[in-house]
Amino acid sequence: MNASKLLYNLRKWFPKSVGYPGDFIGLQTGKIKGDIKTIAICLDFDNDVFDKIKNRKVDLILTHHPFIYGKRKEVMFYDIVKRKLCNTIDKLKIPVYSMHTNFDSGKGGMNDALANKLGLKNIKSLKADPMIRGGKLPKEMDIHAFAKLAKEKLELDYVMLIARGKKKVKSAAICGGAAAGCFKMAMEEGYDVFLSGDAPHHIRHDVNCYKYNYIEIAHEVEKIFIPVMAKKLKELDSKLNIICVDTQKLPDLI
Repeated sequence: MNASKLLYNLRKWFPKSVGYPGDFIGLQTGKIKGDIKTIAICLDFDNDVFDKIKNRKVDLILTHHPFIYGKRKEVMFYDIVKRKLCNTIDKLKIPVYSMHTNFDSGKGGMNDALANKLGLKNIKSLKADPMIRGGKLPKEMDIHAFAKLAKEKLELDYVMLIARGKKKVKSAAICGGAAAGCFKMAMEEGYDVFLSGDAPHHIRHDVNCYKYNYIEIAHEVEKIFIPVMAKKLKELDSKLNIICVDTQKLPDLI
């Protein structure tokens, strides 16, 4: 596929304008040019991913989380491991392109995919934050039963439940990544439970104080980016060779 056509479609599907201001979206290293035949897709580009693709002729590495989050000079100064990896791929002339909050917010992106995987109906964006999706459960459920269902549907090893709200839930809102602090938005718009990740102590404490239901899901749930993007790219050009690289591993429970 022609590089210009590929970039045009990536930007059309998930425009930078729907991402958060100041986010590091788009080309991270190198230049995307010529004919793109092989694309490697991953949640985070790191040495584990590179080990999986280094012996294959890859024309583009497509990530969800920005490979370089910040000014390149500053990131390379403080992160020795990333600097070495970046120097390696620069020499190999493999560009890295990242789709972060634009993919989270965009139609058919991260949070639509998670809401669908969870089985929600009548999915829509929250008024307070269009990135977050909310919807109805197929049927009313006990909050503990719903937490177990969410763990199963989202294919997680564990979830953390704070059950201080309604005992029976009919609706849920979800946002992948570190959006735990947005629970009040979901609560104020009438959703019975909010699912997101990376909740520090003070947010968990606030959930308890507000007597609300919250389910913490691992940030790694965002690896759904890989199959979603692979499907869209294959629909765009069936001849593309897509390498899906999932090296994410949740912490061991001991």
